[in-house]
Amino acid sequence: MSLGQRIAWDDTVLPFQLDRADIRGRVARLDGVLDAILAQHDYPEPVEALIAEMALLTALIGQTMKLRWKLSLQVQSNGAVRMIATDYFAPVREGEPARLRAYAGFDPARLRHARPFDQLGEGYFAVLIDQGKGTTPYQGITPLTGAALHQCAEAYFAQSEQLPTRFSLSFGKSSTPGEAEHWRAGGVMLQHMPKASPFASGGGSGENGLLAADDLVDGDDAENWSRANLLLDTVEDLEMIGPSVSPTDLLVRLFHEEGPRVFDMQAVRFGCTCSEARVRNSLSIYSARDIETMTTTDGTVTADCQFCGAHYTLDPATLGFDAPEGPSERD
Repeated sequence: MSLGQRIAWDDTVLPFQLDRADIRGRVARLDGVLDAILAQHDYPEPVEALIAEMALLTALIGQTMKLRWKLSLQVQSNGAVRMIATDYFAPVREGEPARLRAYAGFDPARLRHARPFDQLGEGYFAVLIDQGKGTTPYQGITPLTGAALHQCAEAYFAQSEQLPTRFSLSFGKSSTPGEAEHWRAGGVMLQHMPKASPFASGGGSGENGLLAADDLVDGDDAENWSRANLLLDTVEDLEMIGPSVSPTDLLVRLFHEEGPRVFDMQAVRFGCTCSEARVRNSLSIYSARDIETMTTTDGTVTADCQFCGAHYTLDPATLGFDAPEGPSERD
């Protein structure tokens, strides 16, 4: 089977638990989702790689979201890639696929011939969780650190959640004779399950004194965590993204002595929530004078969705806080 063909476990996230090590985790494979995300813009390859890694992280972390919750990961930096944003929309009902979208903002003139992560400068990595109407969104922030986005995510979990977390990711372009080149991604996430409210005092062993996973475990927990990480170090790229090893077979290969137990697989699809009603709602805070400055020479106001490429053309007379009440949309 070639990498370009549809595989049963493509665009899925498989949650699992290692019963003999108090460790939980997920295995993710992304294929068509990445194609759809990256097709929205003509990104240079280093930017595509950053989006692929960010989307994979979002799928791995987002699988824990409850029905109708939304997880967002964001990177803001002063580098050539100024911003990366991803959203994971948990299913509305059990058995439905989750939806994933992503995009990046960058300055082409500042891109360098270097590793993708080096296109970022100083900045921060943020995690936002929206539980829906009537709730206050959660936001956690950690500085950009390490040499890859997954290391920023590990630092976030250690620093903000005090949960030992490890990612092993593989992503890149797949090329098969007679088929178009396209991106694939796969990865494994491990997370130590706390027995009580975790607490760590003082500075950590991470960059600039940030807490790291190893700072949060001791005794038998530290031994179990270390062993699971050593086993994860043996994973090969093709095992994570290739067609020959299913996620369940991969877990047995890596962790058979740790008692792996799998749960229901979550399907992931590309999806966007933009709509004309949402665009109108976002413009409702502006005055008629503000709307006038947004009006084009042909007498319309236009808006484009950066996530899915949708284009909206609106009548300025129906926009702004002093405009007649327009259509609404229920979440």
